[in-house]
Parts: sequence; C-alpha cells; structure tokens
Amino acid sequence: MKTSALTIPEIGIIAGTRLICGAGVALLLADKLDTKRRKKLGWAMFLIGVISTIPLAIDVFSKRK
Repeated sequence: MKTSALTIPEIGIIAGTRLICGAGVALLLADKLDTKRRKKLGWAMFLIGVISTIPLAIDVFSKRK
C-alpha cells in the first residue's frame, strides 16, 4: 500500500480547496442570486478551487512512499 505523510495544515488546505470548489458548483446550481452574478461568482470559486488543487496534488503525490 502506498502512503503519503501529510501535516495537519496540508490537510486543512486540501479541505479548503475542496470547499471552495464545491461552493462554486453549488452557486452554479442554485437559484438564490440573480443569474449573471451567481454564474460569475460560481465559476470564479470553482476555478479557484480547481487551479489551487493542482500544486497540492503534485505535493501529495511527490510525498508518496
């Protein structure tokens, strides 16, 4: 089995990026704000979550044993 040694702050950052990405998707699917505003905010949050995941994934996979 492959393992990765992660610190608590790293786990928190990973969870935070997942949270931002999920919140962006939720805004895209919700009807609570006006459409134009909701789509801009939703896409921005989703893309920030996805883009910030890339360096974290590289870091996690580089620590595998």
